[in-house]
Amino acid sequence: MSFADPAFHRDRYPFCASLRERSRVLLMPMDGGGGTTAAVVTGYDQARAALADPALSKDATRFFAERPSGRSLHPALASTMLNSDPPDHTRLRRLVTRAFTPAAVDALGPYIGTLAERLVAGWSPGQRVDLVEELAVPLPVTVICQLLGVPPADRDSVRRWSTDLFATGDHQRTDAASHALADYLAGLVADKRDRPDEALLSALVAVRDSDDDRLGEQELISLAVLLLVAGHETTTAAIGNAVLALLRHPDQLALLRADPQRITGAVDELLRYDSPVSIATWRWAPGPVRIGDTEVPAGSPVFVSPGAANRDPDRFADPDRLDLERDARSQLAFGHGIHRCLGAPLARAELRVTLRVLLERFPGLRLAEPADQLRRRRSRLVHSLESLPVLL
Repeated sequence: MSFADPAFHRDRYPFCASLRERSRVLLMPMDGGGGTTAAVVTGYDQARAALADPALSKDATRFFAERPSGRSLHPALASTMLNSDPPDHTRLRRLVTRAFTPAAVDALGPYIGTLAERLVAGWSPGQRVDLVEELAVPLPVTVICQLLGVPPADRDSVRRWSTDLFATGDHQRTDAASHALADYLAGLVADKRDRPDEALLSALVAVRDSDDDRLGEQELISLAVLLLVAGHETTTAAIGNAVLALLRHPDQLALLRADPQRITGAVDELLRYDSPVSIATWRWAPGPVRIGDTEVPAGSPVFVSPGAANRDPDRFADPDRLDLERDARSQLAFGHGIHRCLGAPLARAELRVTLRVLLERFPGLRLAEPADQLRRRRSRLVHSLESLPVLL
């Protein structure tokens, strides 16, 4: 039983439930790990603890220093803020936090709303559309590109490279995409240095070039890559998952139609029910560490599953049921601790806007194909639909 098992990509919840029944922190051989033991965390309490445990390291470069992976990822992706520990993580996160404050996201609200309306403006009742291709992908891609200052002409390429980065099992494709994206952003950084604008990337360039900061050129490019990719991949997944969940639960969809003010509170339950992240990004144990009742050996990778934790019956009663009246604010879709998703406020705003527009504009919205025939992207990290065909 491993994450390479087709059952994991076909329907992760029964797969993860079977792991959790064996142990909420299960020690198992790592795929292709040459005898390395990995810890897989599927229990809610254990996942929450592991996500915030300073005894676990995010420094993947340090882990692989003595364990060559044979990969050729661009250095900007091999070592990002997401793969760093304090104090470097603290310094880097502080530089970009101001772009994702509630006030900053509120200021983006009108732009997100206008963009969503524009994307659906040509849709008409009875029409068949792919909700992923025509809304869930372009909305967050456009928003993060606008925020960073990526020119419109380059956004299709950026989207393609980002998609390729999550191609599980195709290392050649992933590594090539990492170089293409990092090289592009290095060029964009140089352009922003020569012709600064009001976008976030120009602000980061200004920080890089100031005398009183320690942001290096490679760190700047790594931040740009991370913000660009993390700023839309999980949001795309969240939008597709949320709409599918509602269409499969007409009673819950009816609740929102009857009272659209419920959308804000419903977002947490939708994120809990079908979380956009299957397995959180890399962690490992530099020394022995206890997670729950399990002693994790030194040198072990630790794979925390927010998606599994959010279906733990010890934390959420009847977890396989979508209940928009449930208080799900403690869900772990955006992580927990110092590495909690920086863009969570923006993702929430985009999800709220998308649901509001769909509810208001398309009262007859329904699936165009049986739900069990829909395909998921083959990714261990992101739990996302390849497409979501609907009838308006």
